[in-house]
Amino acid sequence: QVQVVESGGGLVQAGGSLRLSCTASGLTFDDYTMGWFRQAPGKEREGVSCINRSGATFYTDSVKGRFTISRDDAKNTLYLQMNSLKPEDTAMYYCAADCSVYYSGGSYDIRENKAYNYWGQGTQVTVSS
Repeated sequence: QVQVVESGGGLVQAGGSLRLSCTASGLTFDDYTMGWFRQAPGKEREGVSCINRSGATFYTDSVKGRFTISRDDAKNTLYLQMNSLKPEDTAMYYCAADCSVYYSGGSYDIRENKAYNYWGQGTQVTVSS
């Protein structure tokens, strides 16, 4: 059974930084494309970033240049370094052992697999203005 545990969220002022972590178990971590997703109150969950098995990274336009996704396969851990945070980044952040990337018009569309069912509890990120 795949399990993921997210951590590292918190309350930060606009312009600040946070580093999220996600530790996964029940899977061969380095076989998986991993992703970060977020859900703001009253909104649908949206894709933020993916990293594939080779370490290639993909970002949605709203976080490009501010967020950095990385992975440590030896520790079964996924990271999201978030800099220059904005109030609109406020959301519950989730990691997933599944992430799809679509490219169109110069932008990446990060999507979850609707059949994926191993979501963790998430970690709350709140950015004050």
